[in-house]
Amino acid sequence: MEAIRIHSVSSPVNEHSCTTFQRSRTSSTVASLAPSDAGTANEKEQRGRNGFGPARTEDGTVSQLPTRQRRLISSLAVTLICGAGLYAPSATAAPQAAPAPSSDVGASTGAFTGEAKGGPKRGLARTPPMGFNNWNATHCRAEFNEEMVKGIADIFVEKGLKEAGYEYVNLDDCWALPQRDADGKLVPDPVRFPNGIKAVADYVHSKGLKIGIYTSAGTKTCNRNGFPGALGHEESDAQQFADWGIDYLKYDNCNNQGVPAQERYAAMDKALKKTKRDIVYSICEWGQNKPWEWAAKYGELWRTTGDISDNWGSMLGIMKQNLPLAPYAGPGHWNDPDMLEVGNGGMTDTEYRTHFSMWSIMAAPLLIGSDLRTATDATYEILGNKEVIAVDQDKLGKQGSVVSSEEGRWVVAKELKGGSRAVALFNESEQEQKISTTAADVGLPEADSYTLRDLWKHEDASSDGTIEATVPAHGTVLLKVSAED
Repeated sequence: MEAIRIHSVSSPVNEHSCTTFQRSRTSSTVASLAPSDAGTANEKEQRGRNGFGPARTEDGTVSQLPTRQRRLISSLAVTLICGAGLYAPSATAAPQAAPAPSSDVGASTGAFTGEAKGGPKRGLARTPPMGFNNWNATHCRAEFNEEMVKGIADIFVEKGLKEAGYEYVNLDDCWALPQRDADGKLVPDPVRFPNGIKAVADYVHSKGLKIGIYTSAGTKTCNRNGFPGALGHEESDAQQFADWGIDYLKYDNCNNQGVPAQERYAAMDKALKKTKRDIVYSICEWGQNKPWEWAAKYGELWRTTGDISDNWGSMLGIMKQNLPLAPYAGPGHWNDPDMLEVGNGGMTDTEYRTHFSMWSIMAAPLLIGSDLRTATDATYEILGNKEVIAVDQDKLGKQGSVVSSEEGRWVVAKELKGGSRAVALFNESEQEQKISTTAADVGLPEADSYTLRDLWKHEDASSDGTIEATVPAHGTVLLKVSAED
């Protein structure tokens, strides 16, 4: 089995949110990783284990990881670095002392089966959230600032994205100063946000949009500069977010000090509810402790994987990990395979259409991850396709399921309200292929004929029940198939 290479603690790489295999640039040591549910060092190993491609650093560069890391179980202690540059204890070492979550919430051990619909009883996110998050485009660089956030809000309105359903303008890591004030409150970075977060929130709200913010369920966020996390400050931070007018919270998993995941995420859920403000709660736990089995008790969406990167292999790997989780998704509780990379330049437009098609048929949150101020017409055409968006936002709230997958020919079908089916014919291979299925195979009733609506070409065709298309390499044909009366 392949050993996992890690490095000494003296010079940490700056990795960001939900990035789960952290390394430094200095001399290497080979160590084993023992599996653990404690939420400590092993939570940082997931990207390597799942093979999702290069991990992102704060300045926008990537640290190329092996395609597949395998765990070696032994008695060796593990030293891993969290993205904030703080020591994370190994699975075999005693965890560091950490502040207890501020709410007296015990972790439930009951598994969520996918049957109990309705999420955490806030009635929010009845369809998958749509909006923008800056991280994939800017990381922690200086261009992430008040001007950018306001500019994105303006573009949502001017380019018709608000009309298409995009609603949230979300701030990721690096918006705060590294230290709290004398009262223990978070302090917005005065260089990035000279007028504070509330002023930005007021501007976004003035456009008829909503605003989101980021922190981590740990002592620090994932950035190496060590911005304050909310562990032990849940009630104070939640109230501060509510007072600013925040509508969406992305709650990461770095520097969690070994406190069990459910305990940490339940504490913030309780704190958010106490504010009496409607705040969509995004649980960014990386899929480490199977959040699809429990997170619907607390939040509206949960990350199922490590971070996405702007390349074909990363997108494909995350898609394959998320597809089997369809039974856990529904109105108010969504599987989240991470933000969109559409428009960031690492894939072709054909691949970006596949990315957008597959995220939509999986009922995934659609959070734009590219800087719309420099986006191409092709990017706007993909992100603004209302027929594809309608698949994602269908009120029935079902995630698509795999019908077949042979030699790179994928058929994924999603039941829509009213009885129609969205059908994705996806070609994973490097060559053009004909992909076929039938109306019966995707769950449609017997009928004399069927209407096939191509959601990218915006064209209709009639069929006796055969559903097929010639699909280019890495391409997807997305259809809405309906039985004719």
